Amino acid sequence: MEKDFGRLVALCDEELRHREYDYNHYVRITEQWTLLQKWLQKKGISEFSEEIGNSYCDEVLGAHLMPRRAPEKFRKRLRAIRMLISYQSNGDFEFRCPRIEYTFSGEAGETALAYLDNCRSRLFSEKTVDNKRYYLYSFCKYLSVNRLSFDDLSVERTEAFFSSMKYTPASRHNSAGCIKLFLQYACDTGRSCRDNSVFVLPDNYKKDCKLPTTYEEHEIRKLVSSVERASAIGKRDYLILLLATEYGWRAKDITKFSFDNIDWENNLIHFYQHKTDVPVSFPLLSTVGNAIIDYLKYSRPETDVPEIIVSMENANKGKPLASPTIHSVVTKYMKRAEIKNWHDKKHGPHAMRHSLATNLLKKNVTMPIISTVMGHQRTETTSIYLSVDYDSLKQCALPMPALRSPFYSEEGSHGKV
Repeated sequence: MEKDFGRLVALCDEELRHREYDYNHYVRITEQWTLLQKWLQKKGISEFSEEIGNSYCDEVLGAHLMPRRAPEKFRKRLRAIRMLISYQSNGDFEFRCPRIEYTFSGEAGETALAYLDNCRSRLFSEKTVDNKRYYLYSFCKYLSVNRLSFDDLSVERTEAFFSSMKYTPASRHNSAGCIKLFLQYACDTGRSCRDNSVFVLPDNYKKDCKLPTTYEEHEIRKLVSSVERASAIGKRDYLILLLATEYGWRAKDITKFSFDNIDWENNLIHFYQHKTDVPVSFPLLSTVGNAIIDYLKYSRPETDVPEIIVSMENANKGKPLASPTIHSVVTKYMKRAEIKNWHDKKHGPHAMRHSLATNLLKKNVTMPIISTVMGHQRTETTSIYLSVDYDSLKQCALPMPALRSPFYSEEGSHGKV
């Protein structure tokens, strides 16, 4: 861990240049580091740490956590300091600034920490544990603020918690599942006298009609063409966007895409989908093939990993990408292409997948073919896209039959009903 502030800034500066940050963005970040350096000199501090960085943010910015709907100026200033903190801790810039410090206290908090440790011992992934921590923190905080114990819970109180959080249907569903398992654990370990999980009511989330987010064909073309393909990162991002938009691949399939999946002689791509383990085949489109070759020749760092698309960051250079990076790439070019209302809609690689299916449907491509392209095991799974093809749905509308009842005639409407 690099504690010397000057050397830490030099390392982070090198990382910014390597990632080819926009010049104006680079200047804004380094200006904040200069301001921090002056503050440290005034305090007589030469070594940097997360605690010192948080103290600076609290004193100068007013907070060291990212509040919801924070002004853009505040977000940029905090992000610059968090870059130093995360790079010092992990050798990489964190994906986003934290909004919450997960401090668990009281009986419920101690039980939550024990439950999370239990999940780790059962080999739950760290991502799953983090997800549980997120929901349990809010629930335990609610119990603490309202001075409730486990045995004070009831249907009314758990529903009051969900109402106070103003969750989306998806978040409410995920939170309820997490809390239910947590309360069962509290009962099984003797931390509560009864199984309070019965007070978490089931929801109809899976039965709700959820329309997929889609973008028009011209928006997809605008998105892809916004990439600056002269740079090394641009070549990589261009390939990622093509795989997401031309094939509709999920983020995990893009990160797992390897050399063994390409049959150059027959111009085909074969692989097993990560989510379903269903085998799929795609024609190797000339645009995709040329993008792969361009990336391999002029952009891809030297590495022995079998995955084609790898990280270009100094800390993880040559390592396979994580799924959130794919989402970040799509988001980056959504913003650059100025796609209308993109920030109010889902805008990751899965939205590109939905868009491909819907745009194929608009071109009268049959459902079995779309199902094959999507890698769905059943055509029924693909049928969700019918709900957003408004032009085709209009053709299904039946004409209103003529009514022969005096109650609905023009004369009848003035008469006695």
